[in-house]
Amino acid sequence: MSASQVMRAVRITGHGGPEVLELTKVPVPAPRPGEALVQVSAVALNNTDLWTREGAYGRPGDPKALSGWRGPIDFPRIQGADVAGRVVAVGTGVQGSLVGRRVVVDPAIYDAEGPDAHPVGLMGSERDGGYAEYVTAPAERVHDVTGSPLTDDQLAALPTAYGTALGMIERGRLRKGETVLISGASGGVGLALVQLARARGARVLAISSGPKADAVREAGAHEVIDRVGDVAERIRAAAPEGIDVVLDVVAGELVSEGLPMLREGGRWVVAGALGGYDVTFDVRRLYLHNAQVIGSSMHTPAHFDLLMELARGAEVQPVVAATFPLEQAAQAQQELSRREHVGKIVLHA
Repeated sequence: MSASQVMRAVRITGHGGPEVLELTKVPVPAPRPGEALVQVSAVALNNTDLWTREGAYGRPGDPKALSGWRGPIDFPRIQGADVAGRVVAVGTGVQGSLVGRRVVVDPAIYDAEGPDAHPVGLMGSERDGGYAEYVTAPAERVHDVTGSPLTDDQLAALPTAYGTALGMIERGRLRKGETVLISGASGGVGLALVQLARARGARVLAISSGPKADAVREAGAHEVIDRVGDVAERIRAAAPEGIDVVLDVVAGELVSEGLPMLREGGRWVVAGALGGYDVTFDVRRLYLHNAQVIGSSMHTPAHFDLLMELARGAEVQPVVAATFPLEQAAQAQQELSRREHVGKIVLHA
């Protein structure tokens, strides 16, 4: 593929509303040494796309500062973390046998080598992503899923939502037979948490809005708690013996109200703040019961390897809510922000 070829891409040149997403033509990126060039079949949307575009992440010491996921964004930036596609070229030092393979890209940029490295950057934020016809990625982050029965749209749904969910489950040490409470259960990460926790053999209690309760049950929840009204009272009624693990993407009041419901040695894993980041709780409920509050951001390489094994065997079935062509990326993000859907929204290049 010649370096002079151009491709369609959607990028942002600054923070703002959906209007800052622009469809443009840019050169097809050339794979550098150690990289692969992937032709994008499907790219799934995530809340991080909205927050990166809006600059909604804040910075240490300045929670209201306009910022990307891990600091200032280097504009212009092509968005999109979640890519499924096919390898069409490789850089020097990469096995040529990867060309032609159907792949999922691990979008994380890690702080170190090794299976337990921490993500410190994200494709579509700290490097160009998949709102485009082609994207480059380090070859070790390109996972061969050629034989998976999942569709390209389903595969694209996996990296951020299911990677984040599996990271939460692993860090929270969720075991078979434990009772788990999942907040925001109809969202991308929430639905992934329900499916993965059920596959692990946990008793799954899920918090969701009433209209989406059936979809959350279908994903594997044993009981769905309506998030309208007295949620704490409903949780106590559903789990009078207490909760072993909470997998929480909402935070806010749920943390202060719910922490006393943890059983001895319980774990509260937080991976989002949809309900508010400024949280208070009674710290005595933490230390007197040997409980833990655990922050969880995305996944490690080991978690992602585990996720790809699940994908190859179709042991989870991502739900795709809607698809849009690349040129309708702004409409797709607006649809995502309305939160009226269940499952993932996917763009086709």
